[in-house]
Amino acid sequence: MEMRHASQESDILPPASSMLAARYARVRAHTLALVAPLSAEDCGAQSMPDASPAKWHLAHTTWFFETFLLERFESRFKPFDPAFRVLFNSYYNGVGAKHPRAQRGLLTRPDLASVLRYRADVDARMKRLLETQGDAQWLALVELGLQHEQQHQELILTDLKHLLSCNPLWPAYQAPSGKDADNGESQASAWIAHEGGLVQIGHAGTGFCFDNETPRHTVYLQPFELASRLVTNAEYLAFVNAGGYANPALWLAEGWDWICAHRMESPLYWRRAEQGGEWQEFTLEGLQALRAEQPIAHISYFEADAFARWKDARLPTEAEWEAVAQSSADDHRLTQMFGHVWQWTSSSYAAYPGFQPAEGAVGEYNGKFMVNQYVLRGSSCATPDGHARTSYRNFFPTTARWQFSGLRLARG
Repeated sequence: MEMRHASQESDILPPASSMLAARYARVRAHTLALVAPLSAEDCGAQSMPDASPAKWHLAHTTWFFETFLLERFESRFKPFDPAFRVLFNSYYNGVGAKHPRAQRGLLTRPDLASVLRYRADVDARMKRLLETQGDAQWLALVELGLQHEQQHQELILTDLKHLLSCNPLWPAYQAPSGKDADNGESQASAWIAHEGGLVQIGHAGTGFCFDNETPRHTVYLQPFELASRLVTNAEYLAFVNAGGYANPALWLAEGWDWICAHRMESPLYWRRAEQGGEWQEFTLEGLQALRAEQPIAHISYFEADAFARWKDARLPTEAEWEAVAQSSADDHRLTQMFGHVWQWTSSSYAAYPGFQPAEGAVGEYNGKFMVNQYVLRGSSCATPDGHARTSYRNFFPTTARWQFSGLRLARG
């Protein structure tokens, strides 16, 4: 894995470890803050196989530090609980056996208090090592662990939202605070032209990146245009009202079969009010009237693609998206690239030319998932601050809807 960040350079000084220790404390504290409003019952439930209980996220992120750092770098290492190695392994076959993903909600033991003690124990041991370790590989693995935890911070929110949406009481996770897909912008969408040609994509510089963002390489683009903003709820509602979910001409064959099998008529969290029949959407703030100018969220690749066809447009490729995003700081017409919803692209999730995964179990982080998935770009309202970047590659299967996923149109 070619992870790049400043602490890997040869001029590492003691302050690098000190800064990383402070960052470690902040990231770990933020995870606890996310679950603070939840009950033990909230933390233990699993609403579907793709989602995990918050308690499992708390334990798995801790398992990562114990398994890949403490086990390797701590003298006289002793696991907090040997059983946790199997219970909280996600998909690392090189580490050993795993508890089935779809059955994580059945893990009533250990209880939440035990998982919190596990976190506290690992944090104390990590703190001691962070005060003394300066090894470049150690620092790289700590940074990877923190980035991994930030990914799970986003998953805590998306998984919890799906869980709460299954409750007929429509409970709110929080009071209105802007954490759900908000901050919509109502200005008219414009087309941003790109002349095409040879462009460089992939991670550049010395900041952190995941291995699937490398190596940086050259691609050729035909001239194209990218929409200046995201598609809104109002625009998507027009597609719904126009019978978009009933028109097979707009859908890929697999997508049509999928929506027919599940009798889909709207995005995941939309519903009609019992009184008046107006559209509502379930949010982290509970059930709300549909907010017209918000970016559309929680749609699958199939839905994004069908909407684009209805608009006589298409989804951008990830190379097109990144090429425009690289120049976004100089073009103020381009908005909502980050921090609203992940944006579907038409690019299959595959390795960049020359990609090499790391040796050992850590090399399983991204590479083995490069099949049957599509790339999403940008970031969402649930993405932790500082976690996103222009070269970031998110990926999900075509039917995934529980993530904060939307779209931006392209043409040409």
